[in-house]
Amino acid sequence: MIDLEPVATPGAPLARRNPVAKLAAAMVFTIVLVATLDPVAPAIAIAVELAVLPLFGVRYRVLARRAWPLLAAAVGILVTLVLFAADRSGPVLVEAGPVLVTQGVLVTALGLVLRMLAVALPGIIVFATTDPTELADALIQNARAPARFAIGALAAFRLVPLLEQEWRMISMARRARGVDAGRNPVAKLRLFGSTAFTLLVGAIRRGTRLAVAMDARGFDAGTPRTVARRQRFTRADALLVLAAALLAGAALTTSILLGTFRPLIG
Repeated sequence: MIDLEPVATPGAPLARRNPVAKLAAAMVFTIVLVATLDPVAPAIAIAVELAVLPLFGVRYRVLARRAWPLLAAAVGILVTLVLFAADRSGPVLVEAGPVLVTQGVLVTALGLVLRMLAVALPGIIVFATTDPTELADALIQNARAPARFAIGALAAFRLVPLLEQEWRMISMARRARGVDAGRNPVAKLRLFGSTAFTLLVGAIRRGTRLAVAMDARGFDAGTPRTVARRQRFTRADALLVLAAALLAGAALTTSILLGTFRPLIG
């Protein structure tokens, strides 16, 4: 069994909000940020997201440990864009042989990386503070989502922790058969790819069996289904969505007033 430290503290003020409200707030907050390429708006958004983490009961230390793949990807994207981007406009900041870093390419790279983090963090916060069963119930009752989709999402959330366990089992089984990369980086990369492919095949097979089982139980019949747990969308939930829209608009307005706004289209 996998024993993971919980990301969020139960009973936090915003963690108790309706799952659909939290999901809608995250979508509203991120959609506005996609409209600009400058680094100012996403930087303000990240500051706001980190500031409200305690209200969701999310611990910084645990979140940083869980989100290290996202941070590693951000660093990789930043280095790749700085070194290989075609746009080299603006004053030259660093010139060392073939390496040429200009202000234009640095601003573009920072804008992309910060925007990726600003878009990803709300999703992490929402799913770290939401019970999968409550999310499925709220999708059916408040968002009027089909039961097939909602229960499928619930099953996906329940099965995600099994991926880590299966990865460990596949790795241990291969080591038991003498398949080990040792210190060879090329062999490690090849072994990682084959393990990921094996995990993907297992996940597809499990998803297929789950879909057949759901169809056998009438989730695609179109018959109205009853719910056992009521999920209410209150005024506080609506205020959460409104606050997310206002904060995202404030970040975008600040970018425009500072003259750094760069529209995605146009």
